Parts: sequence; structure tokens; C-alpha cells
Amino acid sequence: MDTLNTQQQHVIGLDFGSDSVRALIVNAQTGSEVSSSVVYYPRWMKGLYCQPAQSQFRHHPQDYLDAMTSAIQEVLTTVSPELASSIVGIGVDTTGSTPAPIDENGNILALLPEFENNPNAMFVLWKDHTSVTKADLINELAHSGDFTDYTRYIGGIYSSEWFWAKAAWVSEQDEQVAKSAYSWVELCDWIPAILADAQHPQKLRRGICAAGHKAMWHDSWGGLPDQAFLSAISPTLDGIRERMFTEVFTSDQAAGYLSKAWAEKLGLPEGIAIAIGEFDCHMGAVGAGAGANDLVKVIGTSTCDILMVEADQVGDRTIHGICGQVEGSAMPELLALEAGQSAFGDMYAWFKNVLMWPLQAYAERNPDFAKTADEIASDLLPMLSQAAEQQGIDKYTPVAMDWLNGRRTPYANQRLKGAISDLNLGSASPAIFSALVESTAHGAKAIVDCFIEQDVKVERVIAIGGIAQKSPFVMQMCADVIGREIIVVESDQCCALGAAIFAAVAAGVYPDTKAAQNVMASPVRQTYSPNPQVQALRAERYATYRQLGQHMEQMAEFHQSQEREDV
Repeated sequence: MDTLNTQQQHVIGLDFGSDSVRALIVNAQTGSEVSSSVVYYPRWMKGLYCQPAQSQFRHHPQDYLDAMTSAIQEVLTTVSPELASSIVGIGVDTTGSTPAPIDENGNILALLPEFENNPNAMFVLWKDHTSVTKADLINELAHSGDFTDYTRYIGGIYSSEWFWAKAAWVSEQDEQVAKSAYSWVELCDWIPAILADAQHPQKLRRGICAAGHKAMWHDSWGGLPDQAFLSAISPTLDGIRERMFTEVFTSDQAAGYLSKAWAEKLGLPEGIAIAIGEFDCHMGAVGAGAGANDLVKVIGTSTCDILMVEADQVGDRTIHGICGQVEGSAMPELLALEAGQSAFGDMYAWFKNVLMWPLQAYAERNPDFAKTADEIASDLLPMLSQAAEQQGIDKYTPVAMDWLNGRRTPYANQRLKGAISDLNLGSASPAIFSALVESTAHGAKAIVDCFIEQDVKVERVIAIGGIAQKSPFVMQMCADVIGREIIVVESDQCCALGAAIFAAVAAGVYPDTKAAQNVMASPVRQTYSPNPQVQALRAERYATYRQLGQHMEQMAEFHQSQEREDV
């Protein structure tokens, strides 16, 4: 813990993930991470409001509020009252695109009694793919020639993971939600607004990050897409443009200041700065100390990749197949190019669940075995990693596709499915696990290649997140497959650290983000170098991965054509 003196100031970074929220206290003068707390979302952990088989994943807004309150209260119990009183700002990052409908007062509909158990009135989590048909329509309209191509600066393809597809789809499924929804808001914009008591649509300040990458905001066409385009997506969006927003802000600016009510509830000083929110991956890149031409991979259940470049390196070019090119969506002075993989750690979790099913079913009938099953579950992935690393990969190892949750980059397509090929009667669990890990590394290489092939320079690859910290096997696989060094930074909380950096700037501790980053960003922990002895084999297997991917795309196109015929 820091030894407090009168000159020290502290900030809090809030990181809202898929399962939990983390509160991190950081010394703004030194960058040292003082203390943290993690609280899981109670309703989410019970599986409420979700239908995974239909790709429906919803978060109740009360989960966010309850977990955030508990996380901040818990972390404050670990520090002195004097240190708590020295906290001058809060920064917020969240998953995205995770939007929800709001009424004319800015209330999330699910917080109203009549909607409290309606999944359509809740936040639609980033990995919810129920709106895939709406994403198809958005792409069709944008490329029809009848409208401006609003996908130009988001890689050329709109995804079902993003804002307008979700808002339109949900509204068409639920007449009452459509009637009551005055507007829609991203989670990363809503949390700062709630803390500052500025959630009313006329007060709510929106970040350039969510607006540019997910809502098709761009200066060249005057902000959001025009109303005719939005109405063509769905009649439920009629009139929504004038009820949205006309200004966007970078995260070095304040969304507002902590309200008296929230200050009393949380135990923090009233009036401290609340920074404009961003998506977790963008703030993670800042927390990792990234600058121009550094590709940062935020590795978790999925990945989000951020490559920041000088704007003049890209100019007016469109970088195809990515998830947006937005100036100021990470570091305010740089252009951020976003990419990612729709499943990474989720691939390993899926395989673990497949292997654990018979044990869990047995444990349900034999309660005395339940503890043993839990112990096996906690050890299973480390055991598989050790065995897979010892066995290595050769030309007989199966080849897998990392598209179990669709493909985010290159060229978003959430209809795609995963696959495992070249199985035989000798394919044991460690070999299949090796193939799954290799497939996620192949997906990572495809993203690097997407940038390089379009003359966007990648100088360093930086990895952050739990898998980067905890799995040398996965990280070495990525280095070997990508064929580049991979830097892993020290902090295991880079997203929250990035949020804290922006909190320090919004609070006036530093004049700009670069100055704050120079002091507060995480140092390097470890570097993984590619093994030249496996280079030829890796290249051969990557080519096979690409061929398998082409086959899976053809199958997806066939199934889609069959669906059209059925309709």
C-alpha cells in the first residue's frame, strides 16, 4: 500500500467485463496499483435472460449497478480513509458493443417495473448475435448505391455484434420495448452518466469510441447516418437520429462529476471527475503503454485488437475487413484501428465443458463425487496445456477453425461456424486441444496479415489479459504462428489501468494522456520469441487453416441460400 503524503492523488479504474466488474485504485503520481476488487454479476452468473443456443446474451442493468457498488466499497475497505479521500477521478471501460434502450429520462427500460424481467429491455451483450439478419440488411443498404456507404470506416462490413443491428432487431421483436424506447445507449457511455447523474439524453455525453466503431459516426457525413438510412434498417428507428446525439468526446475529457448520492453510496469524495467511457480494449491499449504502430491484443473470452497509427499513415484510405478506424478512440491524438476474434478463451472453455459433461452428470447423481469433479474442472485446462506442450504439433495433428462464435476479423461474418478436421482414431484430447489453441493463434495471424497486406505497419505485438499472463503455452504458440515477438506486460489489469490513466487526465493531474501514460502505464513482464525450427511447419499448417476456412465459408453460404429458399 502507498505511504500517503499530501501531494499524492489517486484514481479508480472501473473495468466492466462479460462476467464481472473490477475496481482498481492507482496512485496517479507513480502509476503503482494500490488495490483491486472483483465482483461478479449475480443474475448473469445464474444464466438468467440468456439463451446461448440462440446466441442471446443479455445483462440486467441492475447487475452492473450492484456489482460496481460492491466492488468500489470492497476496494475502499483495503485502504485508509486518508487515501480514499485523495481519490480525484474515476475512469470507465466496458465490453462493446453492449447497448440498451432508454426512455425519455435516460432510464434503462429494464430498471422500470414493467420491464424488469424482459431481456429485450436490457443491455445486449457484445457476443449476442441474434441480430445477424439486421446486420445483413445494413450491409445491403450501405452497399446498394442508394445511400452513403456508412460502412466505409468500419472495415466495409457491419456486424451483428454492433449497435444499430441490435437496436433494430430487438425493437422489431418487442412492440412494447419499441414504443417505450426513446433512444439507445452504450454501456460505456451509461456508467459515467449514471455516476455523474447525467443520464438524461440531453445531458448524456457520448464517447467517440462507441460512436465511431459501432454506431457509424463519422465527421465526413455529419455524425450519425441520416434518418432515411436508419428508417430503411427498420421502421422502429423512425425519428431516432434527432433523439440520439450530435457531439462526441474523447476519454481525456470529463463526462461529469460524481453526484452527491453516488458519493455517499460509494464512500468517495463528491464532485470528483468521471472520464468519458471507452471500450475495454481501447483503454487496455493505453494501459499497456502502446503508441503508434503497436498492435495490442486484449485476450480473454474473445480478443479485441487495437492498432494505433498516425492518422496521416492511413489518410483517406479505407482499411478493409476490420472493425473501424476512428481517430481518438484510444489515445486521443492517434487513429485507432480495431479488429478481433469472436472467440479465444471461449474456445478452450467450450472444449473443457465437452470433456467435463459426463463427470458433471455423474456428480449430479453422486453428490459425494461433486467435489472431485470440481477439482478436475479447475485442473483440466492446465493439464491439457502441459500434455499438449509435451507432445508438440506435427503434420498429423488435427486442424481447427476458431469460428465457434463467428468471425469478427478479417471481414466480420457471424454466420460462420467452427470445425475440427483431420481427426482419426488416434486423436487424443491433448492433440485436439493443441489444434484449438493453434486455431486461435491462426486467427491472430490472420489479423496481423490483414493490416500488413494493406500497408499498415505493425512494429510490436503486445498481449494483455488473463490468458497472456497465465498461459505460456498459448503465448508461445501465438509467437510461433504469427512469426513475431509477443510482449506481455506486467499488469494483469491493463484495461482498468487505462481507465485510471484517463481518470487522471480528466481530473487535471496530467495535461494530456501521453503525459499520464508515460508515468502510469504498465511495464513489460515477458517477451515470447518465435522458434525458427517450427517456422516451415507453422506456415504449412496456416495454409491448411486458410483452406479449411474457405470450405467453411462455402458451407455457410450454402446454408444461407437454403434459408432464403425456405423463406
